[in-house]
Amino acid sequence: MSQLKKYDAFKALHARPGAFVIPNPWNGGTARMLTSLGYEALATTSAGFGFSIGHQDSAGVITREQILANAREIVEATHLPVSADLEGGFGDAPETCAQTIRMACDVGLVGGSIEDATGNSENPIYEFELTVERIIAACEAARDLPFVLTARAENFLHGRPDLDDTIARLQAFCDAGADVVYAPGLPDLEAIRTVCQAVDKPVNVVMGLSGPVFSVDQLQEAGVKRISVGGSFARAALGAFMRAATEVKEKGTFSYGADAMPDKEASRYMAKE
Repeated sequence: MSQLKKYDAFKALHARPGAFVIPNPWNGGTARMLTSLGYEALATTSAGFGFSIGHQDSAGVITREQILANAREIVEATHLPVSADLEGGFGDAPETCAQTIRMACDVGLVGGSIEDATGNSENPIYEFELTVERIIAACEAARDLPFVLTARAENFLHGRPDLDDTIARLQAFCDAGADVVYAPGLPDLEAIRTVCQAVDKPVNVVMGLSGPVFSVDQLQEAGVKRISVGGSFARAALGAFMRAATEVKEKGTFSYGADAMPDKEASRYMAKE
């Protein structure tokens, strides 16, 4: 499928009735496995990728080049549309965000997100005016590309549980031209519903983080269009890995093998078409 057709398919998912799930592989192998299950689109995870190469989820230690190389690997492993976690755009300046969008499109992505987190613990969120300028620049870069731009407001992930400011940012992102808006870490279903009612663009919500867990049906009823899982699938895999390794180290037994995926099944997912 061509990049333009993937883009059209991705746009259509956001336009049709109901919510859809966009899971987050962290490499080509997990992209192949998720594709086999019948998902309709995939999204990268900076956290899952970071863990896989021995890094924390931080723009300070994972470079734009690494993120885009990982995204290319995932794009090449699936026929599905792929959107990317592009963190804060890899620079403070609006033009850097715009450049990141163009580079993302060049590796075959048909979507990506830019967030308002700075990566600086002393000042974790960009001030409002600069935040909007950055999203405007990203939207302008995406305007003539086959690219769905998601704008993220990160208050609730950085100790700033200010729903009014979060909504103000999301509304400004809509006005700037963002295709999708996203406020990870909202505390409850009522807050999610309030956000969905306050904006005129599709809303992404992430599940699998700490805190309350809602079903697809509950989120759809609240007005959510797109549901991602962030790095939680990667952490689930790491949990199984550590349980197996701990069993061997502490008990000297190997019962974990009963729950392991058979080699033939794993090989089948990885087989080239």
